[in-house]
Amino acid sequence: MKDFDILIIGAGISGAVLAERYASIGKSVLMIEKRDHIAGNCFDYYDENGILTSKYGAHLFHTNDEGVWKYVNQFSDWYSWQHKVIARVDDKTVPIPVNITTVNTLFNENIKNENEMQRWLQKNRIAFDQPKNGEEAVLNRVGEVLYDKMFKHYTKKQWDKYPVELHASVLERIPVRDNYDDRYFSDVHQALPKGGYTKLFKNILNNPNIQILLNTDYFEVQDQLSGYDKLFYTGPIDRFFAFSEKLKEKLEYRSINFVREDLDQEYFQENSVVNYPGQDVEFTRIVEYKHFGNQKSAKTSIVKEFTVDEGEPYYPVPNQKNQEIYAKYKAEADQLIDVYFVGRLANYKYFNMDQAFRNALDLFEQLEFKKTEKLQNA
Repeated sequence: MKDFDILIIGAGISGAVLAERYASIGKSVLMIEKRDHIAGNCFDYYDENGILTSKYGAHLFHTNDEGVWKYVNQFSDWYSWQHKVIARVDDKTVPIPVNITTVNTLFNENIKNENEMQRWLQKNRIAFDQPKNGEEAVLNRVGEVLYDKMFKHYTKKQWDKYPVELHASVLERIPVRDNYDDRYFSDVHQALPKGGYTKLFKNILNNPNIQILLNTDYFEVQDQLSGYDKLFYTGPIDRFFAFSEKLKEKLEYRSINFVREDLDQEYFQENSVVNYPGQDVEFTRIVEYKHFGNQKSAKTSIVKEFTVDEGEPYYPVPNQKNQEIYAKYKAEADQLIDVYFVGRLANYKYFNMDQAFRNALDLFEQLEFKKTEKLQNA
């Protein structure tokens, strides 16, 4: 474990992109992953019914970034997938994000067009010029009744915090539509990789310059590693400094408990993802993976998602306290030479998939192209 140029901790999006980029310019790369597979939380597999299933929740690729779209198309063929989500609210089923159909169904309205929807929202919203938290952000957009029915308790289940306890930005990124568009995303490119994400990652990492060690915890072998030029770390930033006397405060993360049920029936629900924003059940949503790509089988399985505190870290918890703790870790990280913190957990920031690809691509270009420019200008 000594004859390599680049050390990468984590085999998810950020690590895989950096490994591919450095291998493409002739650098030798050692990638260390503590799990028994590549692809990070995007990892998927074929279950006993032949259904392509994600182990860590549904991942839908969507982007307006033409550079990222061009990059991922080098490693997989993709098929168009317009993702839609529905929610069980009271005794009704409505589309998410909130749109005209949502309001008409829940409130027995007869809104017909964008102007009428805008007037309804304006009438019901509680105005805040600069929302200070998630509650004010939602009230500012949809008002109190929709907030209570669709946002308040779902947020509590998701984050173990009510919207008032979270940054406004957490809820502001959830779209509200003034038309009938029931797609969850509105990006130009919305697609899934043919054969799944694991296949995509295998193709990204298919380079003889890349060596991958699975089932390996970096912190257990770091003393055996030396001689590399750069280290890229994609795990939780506080874990990296876990043994520091200076930094002892732990950042909050939310994890997910995925409870799978195998069913002797063709389908369980009418849609791939059904959200449960109310207090009547503890899980946040049910995913039936066979809907993705319109897969066929005589039987099905569903996965109920329970968001919890303990377990693999998935989501940073964005509130003021955690941002202050993260700032201390970042200040320490910025002092390190040739050590770079990449991705959602290392930056303590929520990234969509395309943003994770872009973040890693930009870092590579920043480090390597700027270095080349400096040498040329010297």
